[in-house]
Amino acid sequence: MKQISCALTYIIATGCVLGGVVLHAAAAPADELIKPRVVRLDFTISQEGSGSVLAADVDGDSVREFVVTAPGHIGVYRIDGERVWHSEANIFFSGSRSGSLLPGLHAPGVQVADVDGDGAADLLFLDPSDMIHILDARTGRERRAVRVVHPAGSDRWEALTVANLRGSGDRDLVLQTTAAKQYRVAHYVAAYAIDKLDGPPLWKNDSFGAPAHGPLRVADLDGDGRDEVCGFTILAAHGRPTDWRYPPIDKHNAGGASFHIDSLFIADVRPDVPGLEVVLLEEGRNYLALVNYRQGLLWWKTNRRQEPQNAAVGEFDTNRPGLEIWCRSRYNTHQKPWVFDSQGRIISAYELDDLAPQDWTAEGVEVITPIYWTGEKVQLAVAKERHTRGDVCLFEPIGGRFVARFREQADRLYVADVTGDWREEIIVASGNELHVYENPAKNPRPHQPRLWQQQHYRRSKMTWDYYSP
Repeated sequence: MKQISCALTYIIATGCVLGGVVLHAAAAPADELIKPRVVRLDFTISQEGSGSVLAADVDGDSVREFVVTAPGHIGVYRIDGERVWHSEANIFFSGSRSGSLLPGLHAPGVQVADVDGDGAADLLFLDPSDMIHILDARTGRERRAVRVVHPAGSDRWEALTVANLRGSGDRDLVLQTTAAKQYRVAHYVAAYAIDKLDGPPLWKNDSFGAPAHGPLRVADLDGDGRDEVCGFTILAAHGRPTDWRYPPIDKHNAGGASFHIDSLFIADVRPDVPGLEVVLLEEGRNYLALVNYRQGLLWWKTNRRQEPQNAAVGEFDTNRPGLEIWCRSRYNTHQKPWVFDSQGRIISAYELDDLAPQDWTAEGVEVITPIYWTGEKVQLAVAKERHTRGDVCLFEPIGGRFVARFREQADRLYVADVTGDWREEIIVASGNELHVYENPAKNPRPHQPRLWQQQHYRRSKMTWDYYSP
């Protein structure tokens, strides 16, 4: 196992305490050591995958509340369990009921931002009739509702994402939907000024290179103060694609095999390259790509044509430059993860069965998310048991060691800094409750800036879904 930091390696080797959790070769049941805060909800999270949770500051006090959604419901709750408001709402989700792929399995289906510049947060969602609802995020009262006509060839708008396209802040909205027939990838994209939703779009694109399982993502990739729209096509703020192209389907690229993008992540993987990078995982050709907005494809690598399928991107080895990319592998059981460094070299590979607790499901892990849990520079990863309302674990991505286990019946898993000390907490949605696990140990670096100051962090925590947490 690679040295990820002297302190962490010592702790793991000696079985000392990391954040109140005893670390041994077999992960300690952390629910006996860390009791979560419990937030009781007014409704139950849907087990079919519709609706979820996100953290957002709804009242401007710099403390994040939980915005929780499920079919027919939106609720806002404080970390102390107090309900801010709850409302019935005909919010549109993906899933078997809608027959849609968007906004993505486990996606919350809402956006929270100050979209009119009045200093107060708004909450936006779509209903099944193309109506965009804009609510006062503090109270749940509706401020405005506007119907936006969906494109020809689609059934309805299916996902919305707040963006800063004109350099004026979160004043723009990107709508996305799938084709009504055949292979339902969300190629239809249109951008609107939020104060002119009843007017013409800023731009539209009917051939966007979309992820296959979830929505587009937005972030300011090049630091110019405006967002780009990201899939395997990257659109500039004005809607035009870059002058480079992702490797096309032809005989020179993996023999012409077809592909679709399973997962998409945005991070500063290569600090030596200006701007942020987009990480793309393919199914079909089974490659992983690192893309820069200005420079294009930095690398396109495969691990013997095994499908990566899901990933976690983070600072998993502080002795290496840049970030690492952990790939879960496609196998339905007995997963075999591997790790790329920032240059596209495979630096670690193992079998999950050799490291997971004996009674962990053979189907492995899902909703894998990097987490700053210890307060050190190195990150761990958190995940839940796959394809079941199961337990949650913390593990070390480079070597695969499970360092903690939380006995749970997890329907959703979310990671964010919600207590305010810059470290991140584990938020588990289980039925009609949220369980919030925080590290009780002293923060070794208390003066680190909060992660919410990073624009792409804020964006990712608002647009996550099952495949791209």
